[in-house]
Amino acid sequence: MTVQGSENSSRRGRRSSTMGGMPVNDMPWWRWRSNVRSALHMLSDPVFQRDVWLAGVDGYGDVTDAVYRLVEDTWLDNWSAEKYVGTIFRDSQEAALVDTAVLRVLRIMHQVGPDAPVSAYVDHQAWPEAVRAARDAHVRLTVSDGEDPDAQPRSLEVLRIMTRSA
Repeated sequence: MTVQGSENSSRRGRRSSTMGGMPVNDMPWWRWRSNVRSALHMLSDPVFQRDVWLAGVDGYGDVTDAVYRLVEDTWLDNWSAEKYVGTIFRDSQEAALVDTAVLRVLRIMHQVGPDAPVSAYVDHQAWPEAVRAARDAHVRLTVSDGEDPDAQPRSLEVLRIMTRSA
């Protein structure tokens, strides 16, 4: 479902066509895309992981939260992102990059356990490969949405506000 603002709307003037730079109306399931992007962003940034997750900074969740944001609505732990081309993902290339990242992160999660501390993930021998795959997917999705892939990850509260407000 695509939501479109009206130029003659009586609410707050004209509706913005972007959500933090991301086009609101161009992907039907943009809220799911926002959650996937948020998860990939956090999973793809080793500095963020060190300075926020390992340091225990509140407001960003942890690795398990990011993995659940990545797969909970999309069920990407059960089927390919290809299923969502045209609704969450723009094309097969985005879908393939997301699938690779999901598989690598989930493999580690299954080995260390969903309740493992952040250090169990970041110290895992396959973590750099998972981070690289998440980075490839994050960059592709973010650039496609016209945003800077090197910006700081947004807090979960900002993500909630963004996905609730449009």
